Amino acid sequence: MEAEAADAPPGGVESALSCFSFNQDCTSLAIGTKAGYKLFSLSSVEQLDQVHGSNEIPDVYIVERLFSSSLVVVVSHTKPRQMNVYHFKKGTEICNYSYSSNILSIRLNRQRLLVCLEESIYIHNIKDMKLLKTLLDIPANPTGLCALSINHSNSYLAYPGSLTSGEIVLYDGNSLKTVCTIAAHEGTLAAITFNASGSKLASASEKGTVIRVFSVPDGQKLYEFRRGMKRYVTISSLVFSMDSQFLCASSNTETVHIFKLEQVTNSRPEETSTWSGYMGKMFMAATNYLPTQVSDMMHQDRAFATARLNFSGQRNICTLSTIQKLPRLLVASSNGHLYIYNLDPQDGGECVLIKTHSLLGSGTTEENKENDLRPSLPQSYAATVARPSASSASTVPGYSEDGGALRGEVIPEHEFATGPVCLDDENEFPPIILCRGNQKGKTKQS
Repeated sequence: MEAEAADAPPGGVESALSCFSFNQDCTSLAIGTKAGYKLFSLSSVEQLDQVHGSNEIPDVYIVERLFSSSLVVVVSHTKPRQMNVYHFKKGTEICNYSYSSNILSIRLNRQRLLVCLEESIYIHNIKDMKLLKTLLDIPANPTGLCALSINHSNSYLAYPGSLTSGEIVLYDGNSLKTVCTIAAHEGTLAAITFNASGSKLASASEKGTVIRVFSVPDGQKLYEFRRGMKRYVTISSLVFSMDSQFLCASSNTETVHIFKLEQVTNSRPEETSTWSGYMGKMFMAATNYLPTQVSDMMHQDRAFATARLNFSGQRNICTLSTIQKLPRLLVASSNGHLYIYNLDPQDGGECVLIKTHSLLGSGTTEENKENDLRPSLPQSYAATVARPSASSASTVPGYSEDGGALRGEVIPEHEFATGPVCLDDENEFPPIILCRGNQKGKTKQS
């Protein structure tokens, strides 16, 4: 859920806003600018609260926050081969690592941290940043396209398996083994994403007309949605709602599409005896005699809801969340604004724009508040995610200069299996022990 704002006019708004990303449970928005980066809480429609801002690293083009914790990962154009991991509440750098080429994207969950280069992917254990695996034999991936399940219990990774076709490689980040290969599209991939539980994977090709959803880990096709037929578009964002009932897609056009994932069933309802029911049955039977492409179009579902933007041709990302007890569609754009829409989860239709926030304005600073770390509002679409328990924590080794365990240092381990990471100042995870890593030579190759 991270995008880099490209092709910006010199000195313009887009040149100031270089990237933007929603965190894993869609409760926070991070933006990178020429001056540094900012983190915002998404707990209110009317007010956009700035949780943190830093100008220590200029020209940021990747910024990723781990859920609602104090851990943030930053990459700058000044050092595009170096990943910096910070504890922003304490203003401390946890560690940094350098790689053999420019970093294109970073993905993280409570168990793994992935660094994607054009021709390799590095898999780190997020507890101690130890390098677990390096995937080298992968096709060239010039955009750094990859996805990581936010469910740490499986930590599935997906990345393109071909430079010329829409093949997806599904990889298990826990067992460090390839699971399967999915022939998702004929054309090159443009977007891939997992749902919150890691049981579904959605994809779109560079044409942007068809979006498909597959089961994980077996790779069987579950759904097929048609975004449009008249023109090819560039899909810039593809995301499930936290309850996996909806799938949202934004592109370089002025329309955001929301698809509803109806319950899959093998049993067909009894055919109606009405004239319309009879004609519908005959029409569907006739599609068996049509060319495959035409028949596929007849069986593809259309958007359940749409949102109209007042611009096109600009980079944007979208997400679905619940804010103040109501479902919302959020769109962050490279024009420097966040757009919030109402979404009717029952009837769909046209989403209504209710608020626009400037991401480059002053905003309301919440540096000394903990509201975004311990929200009093009901949980978002992630109704299945529980709050962390207050049970006694176990311990894991700290950081070392070689990326392994630092002898004699132990830190509390947060409750991985119980939902969003809610950390306190005295027992933060990961530890605040500086380390320096270089991933040019010491790797476990695939």
